[in-house]
Amino acid sequence: MRRLPRPATSLAVGVGAAVSLAPGLLPRTATAQGLLTGVLVAAALAAAAGVRMVVRRNGSEGSEAWRAVAFGLGVLAVGVSVAHARQWQNALRAAMGLPDTDLWYWPRCLLGAALVVGVLVGVARGFRWVWRRLGAARGVGLVVVAVLAAQFVLLPTVAEWRRSAYAAANAAMDPAVVQPVSASRSGSAVSAVSWPSLGVEGRRFVTGSPSRSVRVYVGLESAPDLAARVDLAVRELERSGGLTRGNLVVVVPTGSGWIDARAAAGLDERFGGDVALVGLQYSEAPSWATFLFGRAAAEKSARALFTAVEQRVGELGGRPKLYLYGQSLGAAAGSAIFTGEEDQRHRICAAVWAGPPANRVHRAHATVLANSSDPVVRWSLRLLWRAPDLTGTRDDAPRPGWLPVISFVQTSVDLLGALAPPPGHGHRYGIDQGTAMATC
Repeated sequence: MRRLPRPATSLAVGVGAAVSLAPGLLPRTATAQGLLTGVLVAAALAAAAGVRMVVRRNGSEGSEAWRAVAFGLGVLAVGVSVAHARQWQNALRAAMGLPDTDLWYWPRCLLGAALVVGVLVGVARGFRWVWRRLGAARGVGLVVVAVLAAQFVLLPTVAEWRRSAYAAANAAMDPAVVQPVSASRSGSAVSAVSWPSLGVEGRRFVTGSPSRSVRVYVGLESAPDLAARVDLAVRELERSGGLTRGNLVVVVPTGSGWIDARAAAGLDERFGGDVALVGLQYSEAPSWATFLFGRAAAEKSARALFTAVEQRVGELGGRPKLYLYGQSLGAAAGSAIFTGEEDQRHRICAAVWAGPPANRVHRAHATVLANSSDPVVRWSLRLLWRAPDLTGTRDDAPRPGWLPVISFVQTSVDLLGALAPPPGHGHRYGIDQGTAMATC
């Protein structure tokens, strides 16, 4: 009869599967869960291969009894993890108004995980075969050449391709979005901001309903540099009548220039239409890319616009009243305008921060909206060794306990599906982003 797997192999499969099936924040598709399980099992098998090298040097790979014990522990770990993961997934789905996992969910997970493990193990064995054929010296040389090619050829090529893709997406004209006719909206026939220069997200924002509020938006292509864009935004506020409204909200977009339509509608409702909203695009890339590589640009843009608007409002004697709103990266960049809690307290009437990254924002005169199931609110590198700061989060789904490293892995994976749940869960927020704005 064929021998049982080596002890390290059995334990690696059990540990990798258990970590991949640990409680997460959001429901997952069978494909996503299978991919995660496959990657973590393959990583555990790679670690087990290193353990086997050490064990072989000691002259033993374990007795048959030890193989049987390890195999049994691995099977038990997988079985218990699957049973608990099934209950957890269904509890999350029930809290979010989604149907339970179907009969074929877990078989699809198993199939996906097996395919991923097979591919990764096959690739690893292929590299090992090439390494042995080339020898150590040639193998090291090949690795050096590959690293240099990736750094100086592949990565710049991919980065340029992505920049071109982001620019093309920003310039795309949606035929369903019609140029506004109201003089109170940027991009109209009388506006100093041209309709094409608003970008795809700016065009959606200025055409949004209700139509009572003034909506000013300046895109990246609306002026040649940040100073010119800020000046244009202030002039647009004056032209559109925004400075005659009783309330003015500086809206800090996310990375691609997106402003949540639910937030804009909520602000209109909160102030009964007596409000002007002004936003300034600072990037064409999505929020995650801007957060990692362009956060300074987001903060600089938010600070420049707010300071200019604040100065102009001050010249008018303090009317309109000044507010701030930001979601996700917009919340982080908006909070960074101020040097601290006292600075924020004295310079604005109120603020709303929705889904702030790592739940870190200034809270003076601010309403913080943070779903307990939002991975953006939890994620930071400190999650590897420290429980997340969940101050002020609202319970919208079962909360998983914190585990070192494991919680970081699970939360990182959940970031990929943060916008998949319905509003009120994950990284999606509702009209209360506007209606929750406090009084001056």
